[in-house]
Amino acid sequence: MLKQRIITALILAPLALIAILFLPLIGFEVAIAIIIALGAWEWANLTGLTIPLFKSIYTGFVLLICLALAWFVPVDMIWYQGALNPVYKYILMAAAVWWILSLFLILAYPRNSGFWRTSVLWRALFGLLTLIPTWVAVVALRTSLYDVDDLYGASLIFYVLGIVWAADIGAYFVGVKFGKHKLRPNVSPGKTLEGLLGGVGASFAIIGFAALHYQVDPSRIWLHILIGALTVGVSALGDLNESMFKRCAGCKDSGNLLPGHGGILDRIDSLTAAFPVFALCYVMWMA
Repeated sequence: MLKQRIITALILAPLALIAILFLPLIGFEVAIAIIIALGAWEWANLTGLTIPLFKSIYTGFVLLICLALAWFVPVDMIWYQGALNPVYKYILMAAAVWWILSLFLILAYPRNSGFWRTSVLWRALFGLLTLIPTWVAVVALRTSLYDVDDLYGASLIFYVLGIVWAADIGAYFVGVKFGKHKLRPNVSPGKTLEGLLGGVGASFAIIGFAALHYQVDPSRIWLHILIGALTVGVSALGDLNESMFKRCAGCKDSGNLLPGHGGILDRIDSLTAAFPVFALCYVMWMA
């Protein structure tokens, strides 16, 4: 298993770097849409759509939405005079509402989950609210200030990846060593409050480095720390959210597309929450 994980990581990491740094924007939109579509294929399992035809329809629908957005909003119109296209902005705002709702679903699980646990339609809708804004957020960040610095948006993506991965690593080691208070044992028994705090603490190193790199005005450093901490906190929510739906579906992994790692969703669950929330904060207060 460890050998498989290492081999898979060694293959995927360079591909991710190439996609973020070197793909033209249209190619980048398509590449991210394909990843989101693979996530949709796995999410179909979590909704109860186990028949391949229905899974394909759901996957195709998600892919179609991403490609339709790419066609409707050309890359040179995603940002106009420093403002994000209203369609993209509204989608990010809808994502923020969804993640607030998701928090309540997690807190209420399993007591008050009857209305959606047995509904394929509700769980399919939750998948749309999870996956589509992720595509929008990643594309919006990548295209930010592209005409000024074609790698500025890439640095924003790496920033989110950095703080989320630092939080995951910090949460794992702190949780293993000191974890005693479970976050939501009915959803994910392994997650602890101590691990969450350790993850937030670990991410502060990346947040501090980014503040120095971007030469943030000292009077606004508190804002960057707050947004960074919020991004890390909501990334844990994304993890718990997928765990809740997997528990409902009675599966350990979202899929088996990545040997040794489980499914695509198992690798991006934290990012499906972190990217939209960070992107909205960036649009509202940092751009």
